[in-house]
Amino acid sequence: MQQEIREEGIISSLPPFLRFLNVAGLLNGNLLNGQNVARDASVPRSSVDSYFSILDDSLLSHRLPAYRPRVKVREQAHPKFYWFDPGVARAAAGLLFDPADRSWKGLALETLIFHEMRVFNQVSGKNRLIAYYGLPSGGEIDFVVEVQKVRDSAPPHIVCFEIKLSDRWDRKWEKPMRSLKQTEGIVVKRMIGVYTGNRAYHFDGVDVLPLPQFLTQLHSGRVF
Repeated sequence: MQQEIREEGIISSLPPFLRFLNVAGLLNGNLLNGQNVARDASVPRSSVDSYFSILDDSLLSHRLPAYRPRVKVREQAHPKFYWFDPGVARAAAGLLFDPADRSWKGLALETLIFHEMRVFNQVSGKNRLIAYYGLPSGGEIDFVVEVQKVRDSAPPHIVCFEIKLSDRWDRKWEKPMRSLKQTEGIVVKRMIGVYTGNRAYHFDGVDVLPLPQFLTQLHSGRVF
């Protein structure tokens, strides 16, 4: 990547970009706040915007927008930032030879699912909006897919997803999705939990699927 950046002459000075990469490598699966990145990398705020655009344009990263259906006043506005591969993120962060902790592995699982959803969305030609939803209470729904846009006579329809790196499913993880389902002005058509266990469950409207089963349903068009 350094060689390509040099050869293309995209940036005038490489050291600030490398400092940015080191910080951006730690952001995989997290909210993107340009001001914080500029401070941590000691580069101008305007340069940070340009650097992120370079990663986006070269398909090294993708942003997950906040879903804003106007059903809450205090909704998250910052997008989330995902590298195209969590291994590349670790390399950029200088962590390639360090053991990955559970938090990083959980975000890596989110990264995998996000990109599988993106691929299906594009290959199928559905072009659905994929986003995350931040609750005013501080909770969060990992992914929401808008399957029907808001209309004059009807609210938007969405499918919710909660992703967990765990071999056992905890019912408390369903709370953010169930909270949104009770909200007026939006229709939650389906709630799906994805985890790394082996059994599928159905809990009062929530389908809990092992990762392989979820991916099979996704790419056969049975998720959205």
